Amino acid sequence: MTSDELYVSVDVETSGPVPGIYSLLSIGACLVAEPANSIYLELQPDGSKHDPEAVAVTGLDLKRLESEGLSPQVAMLKLEQWLTQACPAGQKAIFVGLNAPFDWSFINYYFHKYVGANPFGFTAVDIKAYYMGATGCRWKETKSSLMTARLKPQSSPNHNALDDARFQAELFALMLAEGRNR
Repeated sequence: MTSDELYVSVDVETSGPVPGIYSLLSIGACLVAEPANSIYLELQPDGSKHDPEAVAVTGLDLKRLESEGLSPQVAMLKLEQWLTQACPAGQKAIFVGLNAPFDWSFINYYFHKYVGANPFGFTAVDIKAYYMGATGCRWKETKSSLMTARLKPQSSPNHNALDDARFQAELFALMLAEGRNR
């Protein structure tokens, strides 16, 4: 990691495949270099449309989130505040995700809708694409199960946004370390 970049692993759970139609339900984020420095947020759905299969995968209860979740605006402000506190002056927070286009699209949409700007900017590091480039493998070989078999992280994904963000952080850190050892 260069001194001007701070890699932040982000994972989301949602009620469907695209923002603007479906809701962001939970966010997990942690620093790649320090996974204990993290945040977990559960959000009130901002619409009623949902894919029952997608919601089932999350393990989250929509009724509970309606009453106990944070409003989307409060959640995004909390995430922005955490990023500001976690990111030292002079460093840029870099969004890192496993299938980053999906997770980043929800984070980007919600930041713009509820806060006015995305502190990550308009780019993200996709772990799948990074792995493909680093190893020369084919796209179909970038499944997390295949990356896990090769890199042997201690953690594993379970569809809890924070647990998955920490798993992703570990995978990415292993990839970075491997790249430095070449």
